[in-house]
This record gives sequence, structure tokens and C-alpha cells, in this order.
Amino acid sequence: MTIPLPLLETFVAVARSGRMRDAALTLSLTPGAISQRVRELEELAGCRLFSRTPAGVTLSEAGQSLFATLDEPFRRIEEARRGLEKASTRRVRVSTMASFAANWLVPRLPRFSRLHPQIDIELETDSRLVDLKREPVDMAIRHGLGDYPGLVALPLITPELIVVASPSLLQGRVAIESPAGCLAFPLLHDIDRADWRLWFEAHGVQAPAQLSGPSFSDDHLMVKAAITGQGLALVRDTYADDDLRTGRLVRATSIQWPANFAYYVVSTAEALQRPTVNHFRDWLVSEVAADSRKS
Repeated sequence: MTIPLPLLETFVAVARSGRMRDAALTLSLTPGAISQRVRELEELAGCRLFSRTPAGVTLSEAGQSLFATLDEPFRRIEEARRGLEKASTRRVRVSTMASFAANWLVPRLPRFSRLHPQIDIELETDSRLVDLKREPVDMAIRHGLGDYPGLVALPLITPELIVVASPSLLQGRVAIESPAGCLAFPLLHDIDRADWRLWFEAHGVQAPAQLSGPSFSDDHLMVKAAITGQGLALVRDTYADDDLRTGRLVRATSIQWPANFAYYVVSTAEALQRPTVNHFRDWLVSEVAADSRKS
């Protein structure tokens, strides 16, 4: 016979408090659920474990024997649980893209550590979209349009990307006067192959399911590919400034950047109840504000 662990945990909670109601508060259950669990355990044990009294419950002889066996092991389990919870409350696990981590977040992390030495940041970079409701990740920094159903999203940075190309690629071609016009050219992609698709989506353009073209893990490499005429590149202006000044690249279109296409700090409402997660989110916002004051 296998007795479910929750029934034993409930028995210990009732035995310690002597009241079903108090045990219900301890285990975050209803008094009715506690009574049901006690009845199930007594049926499995084949004997009464408690005697009901006007003041609550007292242990029967069989109950006293069982409690003597279970009390200390459960105290050890609870001590281990508290240790794990304490460790988790000082840790914030953050998921983001490698490019954002390398170029913006990681160089700034020492400042956060000086402000909050008691908080550990666990940074993971992954091109896939993590499930914040199911995976042990507290926060994600995502590049997108801000549409994250069931999650709390806060705009962080709106870095304007520009469409650049080699003059030779554009020579003799129809001028790009609308976002859809970019589809007539080969496209150069970020390593996640996300930026062009999101750019088209933000402008209301129905792009093909598969956008062909090479992808690059570094924007500098993408700029080099654009210089050699391999396609249109969607990059931050800082990466292309020198080549725009020398004429090796030109802006392929003057279409304005969509304001909702930005980096967002995304979390569940539950995660934001933890002070450590809020501290990190507030710090990210303060870093962006500091950058704005400098520019």
C-alpha cells in the first residue's frame, strides 16, 4: 500500500496544531479539504488517528505512534524547503538574446551588483521564446511589438534600426518607397531571423512564411555583407555610420521606424511580487533613463 505524501503532510500539520482550521491555514487549503485528507488517511491506515473534541482534535494512540515517526523527518524536509526558498528569493533568472546581452546588458551588470550585492543574476541567452509561466525563468527581455498575452510587459529601449545597402545593389532599381518594397531585394538577417519579420509586421506588411537570405550573429558582419552588395541590412545606425559617411553604404529608404518595435521587459504578475525581480526591473529602467540623459 502506498500512502500519498500530501496525506502524511496534512496529518503532521493537524497533529502539531491540534485544529483542522489552523492546519488549513498552514497548508493554504480549506478546512473541508483538510478533513477529507484526514479521513482518507484513516481509511488507508485502518484506524482512527484523531479524536474529535469541542476544542479541536487530539491524537489517538495510533496517531501518537505515527506522529512520533513522522514529525522529525518532516521538520528536515521543511528546513530543506526553507533553504531552497531563501536561495530562490535572492536569485533572478533572466532570459534574453545573445546580442542584447553582449552589447547592452552584460557591461552594465557590475553596477547592479554594487547596488544589490545580495541579489544574484542568472543570465541565459537563447533564441527560442521561453515560457515564463511554465519554465523557471523570472524575466525575459524580448525584442518585439509588445504583444505578450497574459504577461506584464514594460517598454525598455526603442533602438532605431535603419535599412542600408550598397549603392551598387540599388543602382537601376525602383526606389523603395514603402516597407513592402524591401521584399524585392535580398535580405540580410540577424541570427534569430526575427528583425525583418517583426519590421514587416509592425508596418502591416504580409511577408512570406520563409524569408530567404543569410543570417549573422554580429551586426558588424551584416554591415560588411551589405557593403559587398549581398542584400539589404536592418541595423542600428551606430554600426553603419562610418560606411554611410564614406558612401560605401546608403540608406535604402527613409521609412520611419515603428515606435512599438522595441525591447520589452516581460514577466508574470506572480514573479513581480518578488522584491528581487522588481529591483532588477527598476534598475533596467533607471539604466535606460541614464542613457537618455547622456544623449
